[in-house]
Amino acid sequence: MALAAHKLRFELRELLLVALGAMPGALLRWQAGVQLGPWLGGSAGADLLVNVVGSFVLGFLAGPIPRRTGLLLLVGIGFCGSLTTFSSWVLDVVTLLERSRPIAAGGLVLVSLVLGLAAAGLGLAISRLLYRRTRG
Repeated sequence: MALAAHKLRFELRELLLVALGAMPGALLRWQAGVQLGPWLGGSAGADLLVNVVGSFVLGFLAGPIPRRTGLLLLVGIGFCGSLTTFSSWVLDVVTLLERSRPIAAGGLVLVSLVLGLAAAGLGLAISRLLYRRTRG
């Protein structure tokens, strides 16, 4: 019974870390759409921005950061999980296709993948560079 109680406390701690990260991620995503969407061409531009930022942050977290389990739960799963949006991005692509804009839809897919890969790679490279400097 003591082991079950310990496991429950640990799972509640994990749940709390994810929830605490998810709140600001969701609020930032919402405000990116509201505040930046009009400047970035609507929801597609805002979704692209938050997905690139999330890719960078996750790339950074994938680096050699010591003792990062709590950080991954808080920032990786909680914050980035609610900040980034695959479903909205796909809906943006489908909406462009329905509006007979296949070039814009294909461009959004291509730009999202290229920028997402570049952001994740840059985040990982920066993480590795910072970890090497603080370690050595």
